[in-house]
Amino acid sequence: MGFSKTYEKELSFQADRRRATVEFIKIVSDLWYDKSIELVLFRNQLIDRNVSQILSLHEYAGKFVQKPISIFDSVEIAQAITSLDIPPAKLDIGKLTYEFHLDANKYGNATAFVASKLKDAHKSNGISPKDVVLYGFGRIGRLVARELMTRTGKGSQLRLRAIVTRGALDETTLEKRASLLRNDSVHGDFPGTVSVDAKNKALMINGTTVHVISAKTPEDIDYTQYGIHKALIIDNTGAFRDKEALSKHLKSKGADKVLLTAPGKGVPNIVYGVNHLENNPDKVDIFSAASCTTNAITPILKVVEDSFGVVNGHLETIHAYTNDQNLVDNFHNKYRRGRAAALNMVITETGAGNAVAKALPSLEGKLTSNAIRVPVPNGSLAILNLEIAQETSLDGINTILKKYALEGDLVEQIKYELSDELVSSDIIGCSAPAIYDSKATIVRADGKNVLLYIWYDNEYGYSHQVIRLAKYIAKVRRFAYY
Repeated sequence: MGFSKTYEKELSFQADRRRATVEFIKIVSDLWYDKSIELVLFRNQLIDRNVSQILSLHEYAGKFVQKPISIFDSVEIAQAITSLDIPPAKLDIGKLTYEFHLDANKYGNATAFVASKLKDAHKSNGISPKDVVLYGFGRIGRLVARELMTRTGKGSQLRLRAIVTRGALDETTLEKRASLLRNDSVHGDFPGTVSVDAKNKALMINGTTVHVISAKTPEDIDYTQYGIHKALIIDNTGAFRDKEALSKHLKSKGADKVLLTAPGKGVPNIVYGVNHLENNPDKVDIFSAASCTTNAITPILKVVEDSFGVVNGHLETIHAYTNDQNLVDNFHNKYRRGRAAALNMVITETGAGNAVAKALPSLEGKLTSNAIRVPVPNGSLAILNLEIAQETSLDGINTILKKYALEGDLVEQIKYELSDELVSSDIIGCSAPAIYDSKATIVRADGKNVLLYIWYDNEYGYSHQVIRLAKYIAKVRRFAYY
């Protein structure tokens, strides 16, 4: 009899939690579409998440801060945000809920607490929407397109207006482009609608027109004829890598800034969150978002350098195979990459060790690096073997990394992972470029050598870094509370 009563109570509580989550989802959506206020839960996205996903995120949040984070608390804080006049913003409701628990006695209610915490929101400058053109529509281009269109909201930040490709634009070609956007073997189906407007040579994404332009060279394009002005051109073709070649984009009518989704020569290589503030978009026209591996390791290296000092080290990346490898054995310009990608582990080179120094000059000449391509289509791992100046312990370095993942300038870049069972497929779809595997860390007995394991979704996590940098370049970053 006792077990039955307990079970009935559990069912009732579960129903209450799910009802509260439904209410929470409505508040999240209303804030986003009505006020351009985006709520996240310890940097995890909440827009377009279902009930089970949101409850799972709350469970993770509770483990992360070692204090229960209840959906009922989140609803209370979300309702308080709704009741206040707050400008467009990005707010971490997990951090707000956690802090409300700590300061509950200081404030009379949740509304007073939120008003106090967000009092500086009105100091942020107003933003004007920025037109975006994707030059190229490969793996990164399509993921960036997905994210831009899924999170358009009121359209007050980045507006995807056009995609540039090569070749004919007949109905068949457009449908193939649309199909690749709709369906993805790694990341699943696009959570929206994609159709073809063959007459106007465009894709209709979530009911919004995105022009598809065919061009051989950037300077041939007149974007203004499509109603596109002062656009940010995100080049993900890999064809243009230096300042001279990328400058061709700026000769196009309607183009304003350029962002390369690869390491660039003669242009600032930026890891957003680490060195983006060193380059003013009012003075710089061409930026590089560096590489996926550089974005994964640089935030972690910055924490270690700032906290302990890096004497020297070696980086080894265990990287998913990419499109520049062969599907079956065939000739390739680079050694070993000609062998079948899905059948072999392939030793190859990476410039990430040297690239880090562009964002963290203090590490110049201190790191060696190499890479192994492995037979998975996505999801990679960076292993950092570092000699450090100030000794530490396993608890010491984990505590530092957890602190940086919870607060400060790198909360979007570092996810602190608690699981003992983490494998590469688990990190697919993570928006953080660096996932710190706290359970895998090794510290030498003398405390002067650390071995760190950093997972990264080399497609999705990197695409989010591209978008973060794009928002900075376009000057559409909202007030944020992390």
